[in-house]
Amino acid sequence: MESLHAPWRIEYILAPKTEPTATLFTRIAQSSDDEANLVIVRDRTCFALLNRYPYNGGHLMIVPYKQAADMNGLTDDELADLWKLTRRCVNTLTQLMKPDGFNIGINLGKVAGAGIVGHLHIHIVPRWLGDTNFMPVIGGTSVVPQALTELAAQLRAALAPQT
Repeated sequence: MESLHAPWRIEYILAPKTEPTATLFTRIAQSSDDEANLVIVRDRTCFALLNRYPYNGGHLMIVPYKQAADMNGLTDDELADLWKLTRRCVNTLTQLMKPDGFNIGINLGKVAGAGIVGHLHIHIVPRWLGDTNFMPVIGGTSVVPQALTELAAQLRAALAPQT
């Protein structure tokens, strides 16, 4: 195995760590820089953004503004809004990217794979026939066919309210 030496990292590693008071999603929800945060649409109680580290091209997340660890922390209206925005994003991805299917899911708890444990969110991952190949298996690398900023702009335009 090769070693990569990065001595400049020791300062970060040894520095005292403080727990952020708000999750990444709460900070994005409160930010007005949707382009930098890859936010593609904002609704009344939730928003959608592209995953910065996607499993596949078009990998979105639907996030409630309210920080809740699980579905019990949301009202019935907030849950309904979350699923309605999920449906709207699936329909938009279907039109723009023409996937053959989708993986849609929620990871509740660290052991279930939740990367941001304290803030429920829904993953939407478009899938195409043959989209699994040797790159992730042998190369440990996923191939995302379109720049995130370009796709975010297309999705933002497609999801914009029609006047």
